[in-house]
Amino acid sequence: MKASKRIWAVLLTVAILATLSLTLTGCGRKDDTVTVRYLNFKPEIAGKYQELAELYEKQTGVRVIVETAANNTYEQTLAAKMATDEAPTLFQINGPRGYANWADYCADLSKTQLYQHLTDKSLAVTAGDKVVGIPYVVEGYGIVYNKAITDKYFALSGRKTDFASMDEVNSFAKLKALVEDMQARKADLGIQGVFASTSLKTGEDWRWQTHLANLPLYYEFRDGKVDLTDDKATAKVAFRYAQQFKNIFDLYTNNSVTEKSRLGTKTVMDSMAEFALEQCAMVQNGNWAWSQIKDVAGNKVKEENVKYLPIYIGMEGEESQGLAIGTENFYAINAKATEEQQKAAADFIYWMYSSEQGKKYVTEEFGFIAPFDTFGEQDSPTDPLAKEIVAWMNREGVTSVPWNFTLFPSAKFKEDFGASLLKYAQGNKDWDAVVRDMVAGWERESTAATT
Repeated sequence: MKASKRIWAVLLTVAILATLSLTLTGCGRKDDTVTVRYLNFKPEIAGKYQELAELYEKQTGVRVIVETAANNTYEQTLAAKMATDEAPTLFQINGPRGYANWADYCADLSKTQLYQHLTDKSLAVTAGDKVVGIPYVVEGYGIVYNKAITDKYFALSGRKTDFASMDEVNSFAKLKALVEDMQARKADLGIQGVFASTSLKTGEDWRWQTHLANLPLYYEFRDGKVDLTDDKATAKVAFRYAQQFKNIFDLYTNNSVTEKSRLGTKTVMDSMAEFALEQCAMVQNGNWAWSQIKDVAGNKVKEENVKYLPIYIGMEGEESQGLAIGTENFYAINAKATEEQQKAAADFIYWMYSSEQGKKYVTEEFGFIAPFDTFGEQDSPTDPLAKEIVAWMNREGVTSVPWNFTLFPSAKFKEDFGASLLKYAQGNKDWDAVVRDMVAGWERESTAATT
């Protein structure tokens, strides 16, 4: 009896030790599992990111923890998180200025799979030979035109241009010739002017003091080989291509549905309504404008006739210029994370933008225009302006204009520049004064931002 009890005691001990061993081994496996921490910038899709992370873990065993910063608190949240043991493996920078803030934490992504599939690699944030930020969603802007109206123009007899279609309009000189002849024949075309109103009301002028100004400054930075990640290098501008800005700005205001004296009362929605009601043939805006067009009461513009033309300003070689395509949303991977964690983060974002399940979330749940060649026609967005963005990004021999307006020194700079443009349009300020004030304002606001 005692021997039997001893045997049972031994067997029980062996069983307990085996169970404990399995438990510890299991814990060891769990501890060895790589975890990716992602600090998300977009609160509106936080739940969808979480769903996708759970799906990814089921498929790969890799845990992705999605944490989301509240609106307008991303930089503060990122700074707080980076100082802890739970620093994000995957985070976001908002362009070259964002990289300047987080340079020590941005790993080189040039060898990652996701970067290899970036359609237009000029959109990435770079530092020397390193790729430090990969855009994960893009938007674009240019000159939206109504193909029905331009086709009507091309069918007119006795016109001064010999273009057969808009495909032949690929420079400012050609655009100017087209627009001025269309304006002269506006009665034949049934429009009030070629361009919609140049909205210069305070708070409604961002299409000019920011988006349009991006064009000449892009060329200035490019030709000057300016390091956009260096605050000192971008602390001053010369407005070197101010005349080219004036070229297109004058073309807008001289061939519009609205007299220059009334532009200070016009809003963005006024101009979009003019386009929707076919009172004009063209309007500068981004792909987000489709909802503004289609939702106008009495909209006459058909989806198939909504097209894009780049904003040509008169630069040498602009025949190969595309739309202004960019983002303030770039993935960065924490250089201070382990190599295994960095690879896991790179694998996750590649899966998100290459697998069928990931791509479905990107297009249908997130509503992103994805800048990667892993997306085919079946993955493309459905609205006409977004389709145009994708088509222009995929054109051979065309270079997109990046969004360098993330470098503009302050909101006050933009407001002051917009006010100058209004005075110029109304005849109350000469162009040389606009240029001087713009250059001085940039330096003043840049200095204020660093002191």
